[in-house]
Amino acid sequence: MLMSACQKKVLELQSFSQQSDESAFANADACQLSMYGVYDACQSGFYLGGAVRGYPFGAAALEQGDMRGEDMLNQAAFFQITYEATYNNASPNNQYMFETIYAMVNKANLVIDGMRSAGSKGIISATAATQYEAECRFLRAMGHHELVLNLSKPYTDGNGSAMGVIYRDFAVKDAATADAAKAIKRSTVKVSDTYAKILADLDFAETNLPATPIVNTSGVQIKTFRATKAAAIALKMRVKMHMGDWAGVITEGNKLVPAAAPFVSPIGGWTLNAAADGSFTATTSNESIFSIRNDATDNPGVNGALPQMLGDPALGARGLVRVSPVIWSDPAWLCNDLRRTLLYRTNATGSTAVPPPAVSAVYTIKYRDYANSSDPAPMIRYAEVILMLAEAEARNAAGTSVSTRGVALLNAIRNRAVTNVVDQFTAASFADKNALIAAILFERRVEFLAEGKRWGDISRLANDANFAPIPGGGVPSKVGSGGASAAMFNCAGATFTRSVPALAYTNFRFLWPVPLSEIQQNANYDQNPGY
Repeated sequence: MLMSACQKKVLELQSFSQQSDESAFANADACQLSMYGVYDACQSGFYLGGAVRGYPFGAAALEQGDMRGEDMLNQAAFFQITYEATYNNASPNNQYMFETIYAMVNKANLVIDGMRSAGSKGIISATAATQYEAECRFLRAMGHHELVLNLSKPYTDGNGSAMGVIYRDFAVKDAATADAAKAIKRSTVKVSDTYAKILADLDFAETNLPATPIVNTSGVQIKTFRATKAAAIALKMRVKMHMGDWAGVITEGNKLVPAAAPFVSPIGGWTLNAAADGSFTATTSNESIFSIRNDATDNPGVNGALPQMLGDPALGARGLVRVSPVIWSDPAWLCNDLRRTLLYRTNATGSTAVPPPAVSAVYTIKYRDYANSSDPAPMIRYAEVILMLAEAEARNAAGTSVSTRGVALLNAIRNRAVTNVVDQFTAASFADKNALIAAILFERRVEFLAEGKRWGDISRLANDANFAPIPGGGVPSKVGSGGASAAMFNCAGATFTRSVPALAYTNFRFLWPVPLSEIQQNANYDQNPGY
């Protein structure tokens, strides 16, 4: 139950075999291997026919987070049900996300029990046992937050009174614990239920995770691939942002961001790379607070890996998820923004034809190992910390005033790519606080394009009177699957038809269904309305 056969370590390259519950915590090395198994469950869960697709976090969370939004374009049938919201309670894309998250959570809970036992027996130190538990609780919180984003209405709808998800905080390992798990019903998302448990796990993680990067048994720095104190704080910022707790976001953000530039975290030394593409070109990036590791022998494969799914076919990728003209042709994303060339290439890139071919397809090059698919799946970057804090400062400003710190934090991200002084923001660039907030929200769309964060913003802003993605909330309309043409791509702006209609917040498909596989086994996991 703890380890499936033929898994591979995702933090060290050697493979390992199935272990029994009795041997999984027999010595210090076995304990470490068991911890690696939880990270492996984040990276490569199961899929149809035993295939690996990067569920839940190795690639799938990013790809589906993009496909639920409008800024990335579905090119083929692979993500069409996600892109066009035609899923049902047996659709594999959302079914396996649901199932693999709970499988990972159960592994985390099993390891928590095992580490507590190993610590009490002196097999490992009490400090080590607590740190392992903190890592598991960080991953458990991340998994439950992903579930609540997709299966529940946002916290801001009724101040958390909507139905949340079942929070699994104990291990299911025998008939008795399975029965206990089935007896639990869905709670609300309010502070006393789902979000409270997420935050409790993250508070524990912050207290007990190391501030500095962890090294593996060979003495090699693992840095971004294992949770640290800063990762727990950053995830708390994200959770509080979804709750609309702007003062809370600022409190957490101030732990990681100094009052003024240069912005270097006093916890862990995390900082922004000088170059706009630095997080994706550097072998070890000081900006990448937490990522899921992939390598040549353990990755989501051609049907899931980030460079394969999002990369240019001219470079050996499949190119099934491309940049949409919805964002590429938005004139608010300046033509001279360096990210357009540093992080993206078009079907015209590298052509020697005169005149050059018209742009009809845009691909990201954030993920570049087309041969081995070893690119990490970015979960938390310091850039996200900066922009979350910028938004919180802007929203928390008195009256309609423009937060000078909010502007400075926004510029820390934007000015890496917008280098012409005449195009850079000052406080005078914004008529009021809402104008600044709008600029920060747009910056998030550009900065995190192809990193799967669009759905989170669509969800949390659905009830925002000023910043809902469409009036009344919902998913904006999209360019049809595979339907982009050269006339749609122009950085100065273009007019085109979006054949996938907007999805209103009131439409039941705004939420994913609980999979039929779960309903059939657990009648207490209430289905979302409409399914």
